[in-house]
Order: sequence, then structure tokens, then C-alpha cells
Amino acid sequence: MAGNKSDTDKRRLEQVVAEARRNSAEREQGYRAKAMKMYPWICGRCTREFTLANAQELTVHHRDHNHDNNPEDGSNWELLCVYCHDNEHQRLLDSQHSMGASTKDKASGATHKAFAGLGDLLKKKD
Repeated sequence: MAGNKSDTDKRRLEQVVAEARRNSAEREQGYRAKAMKMYPWICGRCTREFTLANAQELTVHHRDHNHDNNPEDGSNWELLCVYCHDNEHQRLLDSQHSMGASTKDKASGATHKAFAGLGDLLKKKD
């Protein structure tokens, strides 16, 4: 009996995940298509130009990092190449990480002193 419940739970979880992925893809296609019509196909950071042949490398970046904030005027979007888009998100992660560390965490470092007893050992040899 326990096997049936776990199989049912697993199937239900797979259905929920699949539905969430479908919804995300549909939502993304909606704002991506709008942004691609609205803006010139140029990366907003590195100014690389794109054509139909390489447009798949152009992504829509949400300026406020909220993928559910998709105003019709496109004010929360900018087109970035995949490289600049990854860089932008990495910069956000780095800034969050550095802001999250307290001053105590920043001040603390290594406590082990590998050569602490070396002076005493050298004195004994003499």
C-alpha cells in the first residue's frame, strides 16, 4: 500500500512541475515576443547586434529581477545577450552575498596558525 501512495505522490509532483514549466514557458514567450517587437535587437550592455539567425542568444532581462512584473509598456524589460544577462544576474548574487554578510563575518578569518610553533622548533635546534 505504501508503494502506491508514494507512486501517486510522485506522479502528482511530476504533473505539478510539468504544469509550472508550461506556464513559465508560456509567460516567457508572451513577454519575450512583445519585447522583441518593441525594442531593437541590440544588447543593452555590450551593444552587440542580432539578426534572425542569432536572435535566440538575445534574452529579456527584468530590470527589477521580478519575472512576474511584465507591464505592457515594457518598462521593466531590456534585451541583453546571454553573456551580459548571466553577468547581470551574477552581479546581483554577488551584491546580495556581500550585503548579507555581517561585519563580524567579514572580520573573522582563519584562526589556525600553521607556523605558530616554528620559531620555538628552530630555537631548539640551535
